[in-house]
Amino acid sequence: MENLKKLEKLYEGKAKKIYKTNDEDLLWVEYKDDATAFNGLKKGTIVNKGVFNNLISAHLFELLNKNSIENHFVKRISDREQIVKKLDIIPVEVIVRNLAAGSLSKRLNIEEGTSFKHPVVEYCYKSDELSDPLINEDHISILELATGEQVKEMRSIALKVNEVLKKYLEKKNIILVDFKLEFGMHKGKVMLGDEISPDTCRFWDAETKKKLDKDRFRRDLGGVEAAYEEVYKRLVGS
Repeated sequence: MENLKKLEKLYEGKAKKIYKTNDEDLLWVEYKDDATAFNGLKKGTIVNKGVFNNLISAHLFELLNKNSIENHFVKRISDREQIVKKLDIIPVEVIVRNLAAGSLSKRLNIEEGTSFKHPVVEYCYKSDELSDPLINEDHISILELATGEQVKEMRSIALKVNEVLKKYLEKKNIILVDFKLEFGMHKGKVMLGDEISPDTCRFWDAETKKKLDKDRFRRDLGGVEAAYEEVYKRLVGS
C-alpha cells in the first residue's frame, strides 16, 4: 500500500471520481461535493459532502467487515479518498426498505413512515439513460444483467447488511428507513461495492423523525450540510 500510486482517471460519476492505480486489483476513489437528485435533473453542491460520505462509508464498511460481510473497501487514505478492490459492476441496484418513504410511498399510496412487517427488497436497472427503472428477477434474467445465483446472493447480502446496520444505528439514535446497494464481481464472487452514506441511505432521527440524509437536498428542506455532519458525528465522532 505504501507504494500505491494514483494514475489516470477511469470514470467520473455524480458523486465520485475513480482512478486507476499501479495495482491492477485496486482503485483509488475520490469523493465529490457535487449533489444530484431525480436522476440528475436537480444539481447542486453540498459543502464537505465528499468528506462526510467518505468518512461515513469507510466507517460502515469496516463495521460490515467485522460482521463477516465482505466488501470492496480496503483503506481510507485521506478525508476524501479511499482505496477499494476493483469490481466488475453488476448493473443492478438493490434497495432494502424498512419503512415507507420516497418513491414507494407515492407508488403504492402508503403513508411515509409506515413500518413494514418485514424488509421490502426491490431492484433497479442501473442505467442513467433509462433513469434507473424498477425491475424484477425476470427482467434481470431476460436482460442478462445477472444470473439467478448472483441475484440470490445480492439479496442475501443486502438483508444481512440491513440487520447489521439497523442494530448499529439504533444505538446511535438513528432509524434506517431504506438504502441502496451496488454489487460487483471480484475473483468470481459477488461483493458489495459503491458507498454507504447519507447519499444512498435514508437516515431519520429516532426521536424527532428529522431527516438526516439527501432528502433534505431533494425536497429543499435546508440544513443539508448540518444533517450530513450530524450523521458523521454520531457514527464516527467529532
